[in-house]
Amino acid sequence: MNKKIARLRRARKTRAKIAAMNTVRLCVYRSNNHIYAQIIDADRVLAQASSVEAEVRSEFKQGGNIAAASLVGKRIAEKAKVAGIEKVAFDRSGFQYHGRVKALAEAARENGLSF
Repeated sequence: MNKKIARLRRARKTRAKIAAMNTVRLCVYRSNNHIYAQIIDADRVLAQASSVEAEVRSEFKQGGNIAAASLVGKRIAEKAKVAGIEKVAFDRSGFQYHGRVKALAEAARENGLSF
C-alpha cells in the first residue's frame, strides 16, 4: 500500500461518516504547489476558493505555503457566509491535520465558519 492509496482509504472512511451525518462538507485538497477548498452539498459545489485565484496569487508568489492556506481559509469562510452557510463538516481528504490543512481550518473558524 503506497501513500496515495492509504490517503484515499482514510478519505473514504471520513466521507462515509460525513454522508451519514447528512450535512454540508468543507472539502480540502492540497497539492505540492496549491491548496483548494470547496463547500459541497450532495455533490453540488456551493462555494470554492483556492490559491490559484488571481486575488490570492497577487499576494503570494507561492501558493503552497501556510500563509496562502490561511488566506484561502478566510476566503472560503467569507464565500460560505454569502451563500448562507455557517456550519460544515471538515473533510480533510485523508491528509494529516497539520501544516497547510490546519492553517486553512483555523482561518475558516476565525472567520465565522463552525465545524
